[in-house]
Amino acid sequence: MPASPSTARAINDRLALRLLQQEGPLTAGQLKQLTGLSRPTVADLVERLTAAGLIAVVGETGEQRRGPNAKVYGIVADRAHLAALDVRTEGVAVAVADLVGRVLAEESVPIGGDMGTGPAVEQAVALVERVVKEAGADRLHTVGIGAPGLIDPASGELRDSSGLPKWHRRLVAALQERLPEARVSVENETNLAALAEQRDGVARDRDTFVLLWLGHGTGAAVVLDGALRRGASGGTGEIGFLPVPGTAALPSSTDCEGGFHSLAAAGAVVELAARCGVSAGPGQEPSVVGVVRAAVGVVRSAVRQVRQVREEREAVTGAGVIWPASAADVPHPASGGGESGAGGEEPRPPSGSEVSASPGAFPAARFLDALADRLAVGVASVVAILDPGCVVLGGEVGQAGGDELAARVQDRIARMTPLPTEVRTTTLGGGAVLRGALLTARDRAQEDLFAPGERPVQRW
Repeated sequence: MPASPSTARAINDRLALRLLQQEGPLTAGQLKQLTGLSRPTVADLVERLTAAGLIAVVGETGEQRRGPNAKVYGIVADRAHLAALDVRTEGVAVAVADLVGRVLAEESVPIGGDMGTGPAVEQAVALVERVVKEAGADRLHTVGIGAPGLIDPASGELRDSSGLPKWHRRLVAALQERLPEARVSVENETNLAALAEQRDGVARDRDTFVLLWLGHGTGAAVVLDGALRRGASGGTGEIGFLPVPGTAALPSSTDCEGGFHSLAAAGAVVELAARCGVSAGPGQEPSVVGVVRAAVGVVRSAVRQVRQVREEREAVTGAGVIWPASAADVPHPASGGGESGAGGEEPRPPSGSEVSASPGAFPAARFLDALADRLAVGVASVVAILDPGCVVLGGEVGQAGGDELAARVQDRIARMTPLPTEVRTTTLGGGAVLRGALLTARDRAQEDLFAPGERPVQRW
């Protein structure tokens, strides 16, 4: 059954708006070429969208042709303003953007664990209001929030989770109260990071992949056939609760200690580095922020040392010699490299000959191997169930490990499963959550404003 004239117009309008979002400002001729619509149809939709206040003339082309230059049309960016929040255990980051997603202002503040729920919420809300003012926005159309924890798939609300600050849930309600005209929504932080990697990051060419978040805690996001999967209760990807070998106990329904969290969270990474002889460095703060920074610091330090020694060896022995790719490449008669599935023996100090051959690099390679052993346990479990074909190591720690860590994990997965799996490193790092929240807010605002039907011109 053919579409009615009004339905056809709505479809054409949305198509044109999506193209203007993706491609940027276009002439009517370019819209005709990209949409395949007739010239009169394009002229009609341009007139409708201009009258609705959704697009406007933003310039003229300098095309070499007879007659006047062609007008260039673009989305009216200030038609609506959006806010994105990345809510963490230790603080909150806020960005405010226009309708096309251009960031106008951004700021973050730490929120200490000793701060009460009321003051914490007020500080976070005040930050949002301050960034909105700095962006020059009168009000917000849409607010997207990324937070740790479970999101109820029925209500869309952040569920009460043990171990997470109470101000997280209260913040969502407070923003809805203080911004009654805004559409406020919350999503799991790892899911938003996966969305950002799929749209703007390392997974742009993948319809199916899993993001493994490595930061203060651990998490996973599952994208299958281009769609984010949340599960029956919204808990898809709670990999921190995955029972794994090498831990002292099993996780419980209220505590992920004893699960994969105990092997790969920031605190566990710092402890592992110390066991391998890689220092976390001076000045580590006794806080969540300090633990994440320390984990990033030891991983970056290890990667830097391994690369430095490899370059020095190549300079001596010739290009193409890769040493030490891992601790196993160094003669080691007393012990095998790595942790043997995260439950191996304590690493012994390198011998004198090893130190002279690779001053300072053997502990670094040993640490990266041991960390890859641990990560491979979780990744292999995901691969065996989902067969995603691609796993992205995300978060601050995943970004710090770079290709050195990703290659080690991929090598182990290739030996543990017959399912071919590529392991990639995030290109967005810890900023993926805020980016994903912004993309979600932009999509929802455009879905509302670009909806068919006559709408009065209204600034948000």
